Parts: sequence; structure tokens; C-alpha cells
Amino acid sequence: MNVAASAGWCESLYRAKAPELILYGRALGLSHAEAEDVLHETFVALMARAQPPEQPEHYCVRTYRNRALNYRRSLWRRLTRELESKRWFEQAPGESPLKRAAMGALAALPRDQREAIVLKIWHEHTFDEIGELLGISPNTAAGRYRYGLQKLRGQLKGQAYERDERFGDERFGEAIGFVEAAPPLEGA
Repeated sequence: MNVAASAGWCESLYRAKAPELILYGRALGLSHAEAEDVLHETFVALMARAQPPEQPEHYCVRTYRNRALNYRRSLWRRLTRELESKRWFEQAPGESPLKRAAMGALAALPRDQREAIVLKIWHEHTFDEIGELLGISPNTAAGRYRYGLQKLRGQLKGQAYERDERFGDERFGEAIGFVEAAPPLEGA
């Protein structure tokens, strides 16, 4: 494969996955800048490949996760991360108090539950795919997702929530109405 063809698949993958991967990095405990650094390191490594992997999106997320976890292991980065932990998500201009509360509730979840929720909702992975990415069973991935959603519901109960246009124009009486419990796995 020539360099131009290699760059083409990487470029389209970058355009499709970059925002999701940055959010995933944040869910893994990285600052926004650290998540971007890991994103760029991931794509430099992907571009160095002679051929695209069999499952480019899966390979990309798995590579990103491994690099993010390695990045976090440094002592200096750990200290910086602890100082920034109070600002896990930066507030955007015009951000609603409800959105801020939902992001705060997500940030307060244990890392493994937060990771499963981000991979399921924003990356749209199945529990089989999440299990494969994290090296756990699909049932464990589903459990982390389900328990995380229960905690989010508990923290946000009673606050009104309006759905994002991506999910339809429905109003719910509870804050986290857009994230229903996952259906049981078939044949598991």
C-alpha cells in the first residue's frame, strides 16, 4: 500500500473517531490536553503501519486505550491530573446547569463504570466489543454499564432533562431518561 492510500484511511478514521477518543481519554482520567496528545500519538503510530488493521475502528480504540493508560502512569502526569480532577470537564460557554450536573455525575463514577458508559453511548460499541477492548467478559461490561447508569439516575433524579436533537425531541421527568438500562445479552 502506498503512503497516500495509508494516509487516506487514517484521515477518515481520525475525522470519524477523534472527538469520541478525546472524550474516552477524559473518561480514563486524562486532561483535555493529555487526551489530545494521546490521540495524536495513536494516529502517528497508525500511520506508520504498512497496512490498515483488519478492524480499524476497534484497533484504533484499543491502541488509544493502551496509550492513555500508559500515559497516566507517569508520576508528574499523575500529580497534574490530581490537581485538575476538580475540573474533569471544562464548562463550555452557554452550558446549561443540567448538562453540567450530568457531566459532574459522570465524572464522579468509578473509572470502570464511566469507561463502559462512554464506550457504549458515545462510541456505540456492543458489550461484546467493550469486553474485547477492556479484556473482560461482555456480561461484566454490561454490569459496569448498568451499575453506572443506576448511579447516574440516583444522582440526577428529580432534575428535568431535555433530550439532545441526536436522540429525538422528547422530554423526560428524570434527568437521565436518555440512557435506558441495557437489554440482557442473548445467549450469554
